[in-house]
Amino acid sequence: MLNGKKVLYSGMQATGNLTLGNYLGALKNWVNLCDEYECFYGVVDMHSITVRQDPTVLRQRARNLLMIYIAAGIDPEKNCIYYQSHVSGHAELAWILNCFTYMGELNRMTQFKDKAAKHADNINAGLFTYPVLMAADILLYQADVVPVGIDQMQHLELTRDVAQRFNGVYGDVFTVPEAYIGKVGAKIMSLQDPSKKMSKSDENPNASIYLMDDPDTIMRKCRRAVTDSEGQIQYREEQPGIRNLIDIYSACTGKTPQEVVGEFDGQGYGDFKTAVGEAVIGVLRPLQERYAELAKDKGYIDGIIKANAEKAGYAAAKTLRKVQRKVGFPDRIR
Repeated sequence: MLNGKKVLYSGMQATGNLTLGNYLGALKNWVNLCDEYECFYGVVDMHSITVRQDPTVLRQRARNLLMIYIAAGIDPEKNCIYYQSHVSGHAELAWILNCFTYMGELNRMTQFKDKAAKHADNINAGLFTYPVLMAADILLYQADVVPVGIDQMQHLELTRDVAQRFNGVYGDVFTVPEAYIGKVGAKIMSLQDPSKKMSKSDENPNASIYLMDDPDTIMRKCRRAVTDSEGQIQYREEQPGIRNLIDIYSACTGKTPQEVVGEFDGQGYGDFKTAVGEAVIGVLRPLQERYAELAKDKGYIDGIIKANAEKAGYAAAKTLRKVQRKVGFPDRIR
């Protein structure tokens, strides 16, 4: 508990460009969580360097992501939006937790296997111990809840195991986090391969709608979206392309899939794709306009970065000092 509220932690990597799927599936639903939770949202740039990054590009993308958080409606006065690399406690706690995590547990992480296959020329130790840093991210703030997708549930389970193991040795040190069960964000699939999620790392530029795509680009991508030859707008597993477009339209308009099917009954795919494009453009326009304003206000963003680094650092230090004392590190002379 912090300030009388349970603590929620989440974050996104400062790599690639965020997609419509990231927004509708996560960011959009983070906006009002601060009413119920004390929220920490990290720009997790330390995780980003498990894959080689251009330093200049990484710095800019980290700043862009922080501005997108704010442009999406996450109030930096009510939520702690910060750079992971600005709080040294993440790395310090990760080292301690490494000593309470077993090799066998890390060997079972499916994401390591997937990423190692994609980056066979750079299978580094950081890629292997990535879940331990993620555990440190969460436990450092004594998070009660963590919004996670299915692909991250294995990491949250590891976090819980490590927290319980540490607590079993040293007493009640860490809050054991639960998965956040709240409003489920829309699961948006690739426009070119609706069997997989829309991804910021997809090599096909037409597969994903990026948050900063201009209206013409959004409309072009929607019109090129893969559908089928059935010619009917139905919400069925057998029509994954149309089902995905219905999900997108539904998430952008607030209508149920059944209402969407009724609205476009008897219409062709071309008209429907145009309507989807218009709905997406309408949803992203306010975010893009706010982002453009923030990009011009360097002083404001710098102030947010400084203030929230201090806020995150203060919360992290309380946990870290307790952990360091528990494991036997000497007290610091202040």
